[in-house]
Amino acid sequence: MTIPQQIEILDIRHFSARQLRPLLEQEATVWQQRLRWDYRSSTELLIQYLDSHLLPGFVALLRGRVCGYCFCVFEGQKAVIGDLYTSPDVPAPLAITHTLARHLLEMLEAAPNVDRIEAQLLLFDPGVLPPAFASIGSTTFPRLFLELVVDSATAKHPVLSIPPGIVLSKWRASAYNRTAELILSAYAGHVDSQINDQYKTLEGSLRFLHNIVRFPGCGTFDPEASWILEEQGSETIVGVLLCSRVAPDTAHITQLCVAPAFRGRGLGKLLLNACICELPAQRYDALTLTVSEANASAVRLYFNSGFHIRQRFDAMVIEKAARPNSLRARLALLNDPDFALPASSRRATPARS
Repeated sequence: MTIPQQIEILDIRHFSARQLRPLLEQEATVWQQRLRWDYRSSTELLIQYLDSHLLPGFVALLRGRVCGYCFCVFEGQKAVIGDLYTSPDVPAPLAITHTLARHLLEMLEAAPNVDRIEAQLLLFDPGVLPPAFASIGSTTFPRLFLELVVDSATAKHPVLSIPPGIVLSKWRASAYNRTAELILSAYAGHVDSQINDQYKTLEGSLRFLHNIVRFPGCGTFDPEASWILEEQGSETIVGVLLCSRVAPDTAHITQLCVAPAFRGRGLGKLLLNACICELPAQRYDALTLTVSEANASAVRLYFNSGFHIRQRFDAMVIEKAARPNSLRARLALLNDPDFALPASSRRATPARS
């Protein structure tokens, strides 16, 4: 791929929201067409950050016109690539996209306090982005964006078969902390915890839940379409389904999980059916979600429930400290008392402060 000679890649902090707004509005249209997602609330939130000039990222200019951008956000020692987009109306948009990605990744590779990089960019087909990430050792996880269309068949209320000892109820704020505990236990050793390391700690699970319930990045949280399952006689939450409105007519499941000890009892299907029952009452025409292809049981449940694939995409993860050629890994190895370089290498290696 050859990038047009007139392309410039500049720091996003040099630009105002007004300069990027036409590109952001174009991207919002693509989100609506490709994924039924009303991206305007996310756009307005991003514009606020752009005007603060604190957002790390890059902008692509073609003859002075803004034609692409990318940015990331930091969570402790992790960087999450928030977005990467190039207008399809310019020459070689994929080459520009890869150039933006490489600039962002080189910046993050050099950042001493970044151990991990995550990216889930839903607008890109499988295989499009991994080449830009491969040079710094990323792991790719194939994922699916699924859709259930609300028609006369899905509008018929499915039977809610609730097992003995289980109580089904709608989401309530008092379940917040216990839901985070469930998420932590449900994703222990799960492929999705490799994609999103928030699932690996209680603090991370609380942050994940906070982002879903209180911020518009994944739509507007809809408590009327969100459900919890509790063990009767205790306050233990054994299953949860969280749902957001991502467009006036579209709901999106942001989380569905069941406690390991309660799997195999149809609780995932029960939660899904409870959500589907609410779709007509909440004036939804479609229900969407994302799932990892490796999560075979979940994929099977969704297909059996009438979902179809609307988009395939890749999740990419880079663990800097785990790579043998990373600077941090080399420094850790040199500080390991059980490791010794050959004498010739020791003499040839200059001391570093």
